[in-house]
Amino acid sequence: MNVKKAIVLIVDDASDNLIQMNGMLEDHYEVRLANTGRAALDLMQQVPRPQLVVLDAHLPLIDGYGVCQQLKSSPDTADIPVIVLQREPDARRAFGHGAADVVLKPVQAEELRARVDTHLQLCHSRELLKQQRNLLEHVVEEVTLELSQMLDAMIWALASLAETREYETANHLRRVQHYVRALARQLRSHPRFEEELSDANIKALFKAAPLHDIGKVSIPDAILLKPERLTDAEFDVMKLHTVYGRDAIANVEHALGYTNTFLRYAREITYSHQEKYDGSGYPQGLRGEAIPLSARLMAVADVYDALISRRVYKPAFTHETAMEMIRQGSGEHFDPDVVDAMLTVELEFMAIASRYSDPAT
Repeated sequence: MNVKKAIVLIVDDASDNLIQMNGMLEDHYEVRLANTGRAALDLMQQVPRPQLVVLDAHLPLIDGYGVCQQLKSSPDTADIPVIVLQREPDARRAFGHGAADVVLKPVQAEELRARVDTHLQLCHSRELLKQQRNLLEHVVEEVTLELSQMLDAMIWALASLAETREYETANHLRRVQHYVRALARQLRSHPRFEEELSDANIKALFKAAPLHDIGKVSIPDAILLKPERLTDAEFDVMKLHTVYGRDAIANVEHALGYTNTFLRYAREITYSHQEKYDGSGYPQGLRGEAIPLSARLMAVADVYDALISRRVYKPAFTHETAMEMIRQGSGEHFDPDVVDAMLTVELEFMAIASRYSDPAT
């Protein structure tokens, strides 16, 4: 089997020293020779580069320390080990200029071979570790992506189960999550919201938004699907979908023994998206900033989509009518800053509604 030898560059201004050290190493390595610092630097630019340098400290013009320093300052050669040859021991100076090791002159064959072999093995081990780390990072990325895709699929399955029991469609879920993201991105630089609306949190909001009505799976069909106006007693039952949704997410957190940003947003949205800014909403009658930001965003997104969507019990309002109704609800039903954000990204809302429109019936 033909095993490729490692390339070692030996640099010394004395020809007899070059010949001597070449003889020490040539049986085990491919040896290259240079008798000046400049020649050594030129050889180090040739590909394939030497994998180790044996460098005399006392070279003319550019001494060994200067050569070592230049090699360590270049990204192409910074990781290549340099063994400095010294007549007088001065390890601190050699290491200070980036040397990996020091060998005293006159050079002993056994010592030089041992030092060269050790540092080449170290380089090989570092390269193996680097490759293994890269492989592990790739595997982790693949597993993370797979888990993320599984989570997304489970979210959609659960959310769709709730929506399809009523008059909603899967496109409603897509629209509201994109509305929420558009609002969050618009508000991320607002002093009230910049701390909360990081890239990671906006991503979590986007994932959590479709779960806003999962509590409706626990509402009886006679109430959930009733086309006429609900009685007060029926509406009291309907309002419990926020509690059922909150409890479902809370049970997941309890089973896991921890929560995270996604689960927190899912719990806040399911429980509080029917709250109103003036305190007249349900289930808790929260007011103003006591309502979680995630729920304030969802309130605008959900109401807008309900207004522009046709249902068996109502026609679809135009975009302009829906925008005006939400604007009129600013400060009462909705957070005024969230309404302002919606007015700013109005064209994006229209594009989302068009992209994920319901099939014609």
